[in-house]
Amino acid sequence: MLKEACSSAEFVAQQLTQDKERYVALGQHLRDHPPSSVLTVARGSSDHAANYAAYLIMARLGRIVASLPMSLVTLNKAPLHAKDALAIAISQSGQSPDVVEPIRYFREGGATTVALVNDAASPLGQIAEWTMPLHAGPELSVAATKSFITSLVAGARLAANWQNDAEFLNAIEQLPEALDAATQLDWSNALEVLAPASRIMVVGRGISFPVALESALKFKETSAIQAEAFSGAEIKHGPMALIDDGYPLLIFATRGATQAGLISLAAEMRGRGANVLLAAPSDVAERNLTLPTAATPDLDPIAAIQAFYVMAANLSIARGLNPDTPRHLNKVTKTH
Repeated sequence: MLKEACSSAEFVAQQLTQDKERYVALGQHLRDHPPSSVLTVARGSSDHAANYAAYLIMARLGRIVASLPMSLVTLNKAPLHAKDALAIAISQSGQSPDVVEPIRYFREGGATTVALVNDAASPLGQIAEWTMPLHAGPELSVAATKSFITSLVAGARLAANWQNDAEFLNAIEQLPEALDAATQLDWSNALEVLAPASRIMVVGRGISFPVALESALKFKETSAIQAEAFSGAEIKHGPMALIDDGYPLLIFATRGATQAGLISLAAEMRGRGANVLLAAPSDVAERNLTLPTAATPDLDPIAAIQAFYVMAANLSIARGLNPDTPRHLNKVTKTH
């Protein structure tokens, strides 16, 4: 896991040399044929990547994006109106029937179908109209790292080419350097808090919320910690009742409109006795962990999860576990 996570910059650099004309063509197609609706189809880490892509599409293009409950197609056979929709599937393996079948359904129904998939020869890669390979190479660790990061980059490329934004595209080209820098950050002080932990809340908001979701999943997968992700706007509702003295919180305060509120939340939670790990860029004095930044705030989550992965792999080892082979889990999960 650690080796694959640290190789992400290399594979992102490789992806950015590939399929440029195809992304341009897809962007032109979406501008020429604006979709009537936009939906994402994904599970697990890929769904967190879809959450990020959806946020970019909504924020930058003004199109409302929904996450498809796949059972509507695979089990309930609901009569969904697919004509002129845009369906975006994200998958490392491209093999799970509940990701493949909705894309088949939507393509047959007249939708534009896009697959961001690591295995372009997979059933998903074969059935989608627009297959955009992640170019992450074989991933041996059960816990996805480099395939997740390359999924985020592919989603950003899709949004940037749809928007036809040269500045954003140029910022994406600079991601390998940001990812390399992220692997060098020292998050070792987080291990003191997290190595003995049995539970944790991971908090983000807006464009950083997908990072919170992914981090919580990795805590569960690789360190057997009961981790839950919450939006900084939601934590004061029900979740606040769980906070007691010493309760660990990891807060991702990436740059942007939500940052100030998350920094304030960290201060408030400390006042309530929580053991807060505030991850924020170097200009935030109150931080416990330094977040890397990218060429633009919209890409900061990609660098942030890179720094987290390095810490997560070391945390698993510190807890006496093997991050490469989480118990009860397989690399390819097939659900219907």
